[in-house]
Amino acid sequence: MALLTALAVALAVAVCAAAGWYLTRNQLYHELDRRLGASAGAPPGPEGPGSPEGPGGPGRGVQRMLGRQIEAALLDCRAEASTGTGDGRGFGPYEIVQVINAQGRPCTVPDAGSLKITAADAAVARGGGDRALHDGTGVNASGRTEDVRVLTFPAHTDDGTPIAVSVALSLDEVEGPLDNLALLLVAVTALGVLVSAAAGLMIARASLRPVDELTGVVEHIARTEDLATPIPAEGTDEIARLSRSFNAMTSALAASRERQQQLIADAGHELRTPLTSLRTNIDLLLRAEATGRDLPAAARHNLLVSVKAQMQELSSLVGDLLELARPDEAEPVLQTVALHEVVDRAVQRARLRGPGLTVRADTRPWYVRGDPASLERAVVNLLDNAVKFSPPAGTVTVALAGGELTVRDHGPGIPAADLPHVFERFWRSPSARSLPGSGLGLSIVARVVGEMGGTVALEPAAGGGALARVRLPGTGAPRD
Repeated sequence: MALLTALAVALAVAVCAAAGWYLTRNQLYHELDRRLGASAGAPPGPEGPGSPEGPGGPGRGVQRMLGRQIEAALLDCRAEASTGTGDGRGFGPYEIVQVINAQGRPCTVPDAGSLKITAADAAVARGGGDRALHDGTGVNASGRTEDVRVLTFPAHTDDGTPIAVSVALSLDEVEGPLDNLALLLVAVTALGVLVSAAAGLMIARASLRPVDELTGVVEHIARTEDLATPIPAEGTDEIARLSRSFNAMTSALAASRERQQQLIADAGHELRTPLTSLRTNIDLLLRAEATGRDLPAAARHNLLVSVKAQMQELSSLVGDLLELARPDEAEPVLQTVALHEVVDRAVQRARLRGPGLTVRADTRPWYVRGDPASLERAVVNLLDNAVKFSPPAGTVTVALAGGELTVRDHGPGIPAADLPHVFERFWRSPSARSLPGSGLGLSIVARVVGEMGGTVALEPAAGGGALARVRLPGTGAPRD
């Protein structure tokens, strides 16, 4: 983070420094060009120095200053700088002054230095351009070579012959400040980068300190598997939100682990009874066989019936445990299920399990979206519960209409104190603990109905017994 901050600041400062340097350079050059045109006799126009041909323009102003020296320079027309009686300070306001004849040849003026002409300068002398403004190289009156800014404009001799005059100012007064400015900007940029890097490092450390603390706590939880360890979550920033999310996750994991442990403990407790009974009965059969003393036929039959009943109870319990241990699917595969057909099949099974009972059913077509196997298991569990608590020769009434399934028995009913617990896993009322079962049937019903978006309730029935109500969203006609 500190490196990225330093790079971003360095890039921003570098761009600003370069832009400032170029703006300053353009301004200095503009001022230099203005001075070239103004000293030659006229202020610059919108595109540079004023017209060289106008009254008082550069051409006439320089001609007045040079006088006969132009004529002498044209007659002699030497390209090398000539030395006269001057003091080496240049000619007038210029560093260098030079004449270009009509053939495009340079003709130096005494004590005015010499310039290296370009094609644009020669074209002005031949009448091919109004003026030429450019950087160049020249030798001043003292014989020193230097970089200059050159303005070349048209003029003419007394007899009307076209010529050109080049005047130049040294670029030292531009390049010197620009070099100093460049050094200053480099220093400021370097200082800005160092300061930004230090500030970025401090900010990064301060910003990442909560991340380090969060990482330490998470590593501790992963190492010790202590899901009760809280993660500090202060403030409203992203780190605090992440910490609260971790706390919610660990709380959910802790609750899941607790439910798992409770399920294992309850399952072990429920499995212990049928397994103990099975082992006792089988031990009796094996002992009788080992001693050669056959049991009476009736006793042997009762033992085998008990073994079968315990095996059925054990199978049912294992099936219920597998159903409850099934993980919730993020997007379960659903299909259209004819609920009335599921109820009819469950009623047939209930009649087989309670041969002395009367099971009445009135079902109307109702189609829901769900898992057929889970839905049938839930309906069977409801009917099994009604059959188990019905008195001998009792009646169980089943009705399905408008998406509401009701199952009513005429048993002892449910005490009001037990109603909040009937859908809890492994919970059994004191009056039902002597009956077969594991206390998982109604919890499976609640889970399946909840997954399908429905509701289930168990309440005392008018006139005695219990009434179960299941409401499932659906329609009276099948859907595609």
